[in-house]
Amino acid sequence: MGTIWRISGPLVIAEGMRGTRVYEVVEIGEEGIVGEVIGLDGDRAVIQSHEETLGLRAGEPVRPTGRTLSAELGPGLLGSIYDGLQKSLLALISDSGEFIRRGVKAHALPRDKKWDFTPVVDKGDAVEGGDVIGTVPETPLVEHKVMVPHGVRGRISEIRRGEYTVEDMVAVVENNGDRREINLMQEWPVRMARPYRKRRDPSGLLTTGMRIIDYMFPLALGGKAAVPGGFGTGKTVTQQQLVRWAETDLNIYVGCGERGNEMADVLHSFRDLKEPKSGRPLQEKEIFIANTSNMPVVAREASIFVGVTMAEYYRDMGYDILLVADSTSRWAEAMREMGGRLEEMPGEEGFPSYMGSRLSSFYERAGRVDCIGGPERVGSVTIAGAVSPPGADFSEPVTQHTLRIVGALLSLDTSLANKRHFPAINWLTSHSQYVTAVRNWWDRFDPGWEVTRAEAQRILQKESELEEIVRLVGPESLPDDDKLLLLVARMIREDFLQQSAFSEADTYCSPEKAGLMMKTILHFHEKAKEMLDAAMPFTSVRSSAAVARIARMKEIKNEEFADKVKAIREEIDGSLGAEADRDDGTVPETAETKEGVTP
Repeated sequence: MGTIWRISGPLVIAEGMRGTRVYEVVEIGEEGIVGEVIGLDGDRAVIQSHEETLGLRAGEPVRPTGRTLSAELGPGLLGSIYDGLQKSLLALISDSGEFIRRGVKAHALPRDKKWDFTPVVDKGDAVEGGDVIGTVPETPLVEHKVMVPHGVRGRISEIRRGEYTVEDMVAVVENNGDRREINLMQEWPVRMARPYRKRRDPSGLLTTGMRIIDYMFPLALGGKAAVPGGFGTGKTVTQQQLVRWAETDLNIYVGCGERGNEMADVLHSFRDLKEPKSGRPLQEKEIFIANTSNMPVVAREASIFVGVTMAEYYRDMGYDILLVADSTSRWAEAMREMGGRLEEMPGEEGFPSYMGSRLSSFYERAGRVDCIGGPERVGSVTIAGAVSPPGADFSEPVTQHTLRIVGALLSLDTSLANKRHFPAINWLTSHSQYVTAVRNWWDRFDPGWEVTRAEAQRILQKESELEEIVRLVGPESLPDDDKLLLLVARMIREDFLQQSAFSEADTYCSPEKAGLMMKTILHFHEKAKEMLDAAMPFTSVRSSAAVARIARMKEIKNEEFADKVKAIREEIDGSLGAEADRDDGTVPETAETKEGVTP
C-alpha cells in the first residue's frame, strides 16, 4: 500500500508503490476513489483519477487492486445505463439516491437476477475459447450466447440447465486435471481488443433510415464514420437517429462529455420508442453510457473503451453492432488536460502528440470479422463518432486525425443548419469509401443504384457551379436547360435530402422508398427535358402539378409508397403532356369535351 505524495486536479502521485503495473487500477484515499496508474518512476506511481479529487490530502492511503480496468460482460447489459466506468447508474440511484457519492461502487451486472440457461453442448464435448456452450434469453430481441472465456480449452465435465445468477457455475471445463468453472459472466480489459479469427472487408449496408446517408453516403457494416460539425448543426440529433433506426442487432450510445440535459432527453425519449420491425420497446436492444460534461473529465477516456469492449463482446456472438460516440472531441480534451498536468510536450493546439494513435486504437476496433469458436459466426462493429471542432474549423487536429482513420465523412454544415435544412450534411464535402462495398446490397432493391446516385451527385455539383452565375446575372438569364437543372437540384435537396426527424412518416425512410423517390425525381428531369426539346417553355414545366406532388412524396408512409409512386409517375407524364398540348394550341380531352361541351 502506498500513500499520496502530490495532487494536481485529476492527477495524483503516490509513493511506496513499487511493484504496481501501468494501467493497474488503484483505490485512492479513505473513500476508495478509482484511479489508474499511467506512469512509474522508482517507487512513485503517476495515477489518473476517474473521480473528483477535491478534499484529498497528502498521506492518505493508495491501495493497488492487482487488476486492470475491465468491463463486466454477461446477460443484463441490454437496457442498462452506465457511467464512464461501467457502474450501473440505476443501481447507484437506488442505493445512494439522486446525488451519487464519490467512491461509491456498483456492479455492472445485477447479482441477484436469475437467467434461464439452456446448454447447447453435452458432457464430454471438446471446447475452447469463443465456443458457445449455451444461450440465455436476455431480452425478447436478443438471445445472449454464453461463450467459453478466451484462453480456456478442454472437455466439458459438467453442464447444467436451469435458472442461475451471473456468478453461479453453469459448466466445468477440464484439461489435464486442470478444472475451470464457467459462469454466465466474464471480464475483459477495456483497452485490449478482443481476438477474432479473420477480418473481412466491410460489406452490406448499415440501414439508418436517413436518405442522405443510406443513398448518397452509405455506411457499410463494420465501417467507420466521422460526423464533424460546429455548434448547433445537429450532431447529437443525427447520432440519435442512427441509434433509433439502424437495422442492427443492438446499439450502444456513448455520451462522452455530453451535456446533461441532452443526455437526459435521450434516456427519456428512448423509453417510448419501438423497434421498427418487431414493435418491441427499443430499449431491449440498447446500451447507454452516460458520461456527462459535469462528471470527472478523465472518465471520458475510459467510457469510449468500455463501450467498444461491450460491442466486441456481442460481435463475438455473431451480431451486428452500432457504436455511437458523442463526442470524441471532448474525449481528446480530457487527454489534453491530463497531458498538461503531466507536463508532456504538447502537439498541435496543446493536444498530446499520441492523440492520433489513441484515436486509431479506438476506431480500428471496428470491423466485420469471423468470430473465434464454433459454430461459425460472422459479426461486426460499426463506429460512428461525432467531432466538435471549435468554430466549425475542420482543420483542427482532432478532426484531421479522425479523417485519416475513418472511411465515411458525414460533414455537417453550419450554413445549412442556419437555413433549417436538416440533416445538415453537406452533399459537396461529404464522402464515403463504402460505395463499392454496398453496391451488391443496393442492386437488390434498386437496380442501377450506383448510376442513379452518380447522376444525382452530378446535378448537385452542377448546381453549385451555376450558383455564382446566378448571383451575378440572376436565374432568368440562364438557358432553359440550366433552369431545369436548378429546379431538379432543388427537388433533390429539399424533397429528398432534407428529412424531418419529427415527422412520423418521414423520420425513417426505407431503402425501397429512397430508391423510388430518387428515380421519380430523375424521371421528372428526363420527361421535362423531352418537353423542353419539344419547344415547351420552362414556365410550364415549373408550374406543372407534378412538382407539388414530388414535394409531398416524403410524407407518404413507407408501406404505401410503392403503390402510390406509380400514380405520381403517371401524373408526371400526364401533366407535362397536358402542358405540351396546351402549348400546341390544342385542348386536352376532359369529361366535358367528350360530351361536346366547349370550355
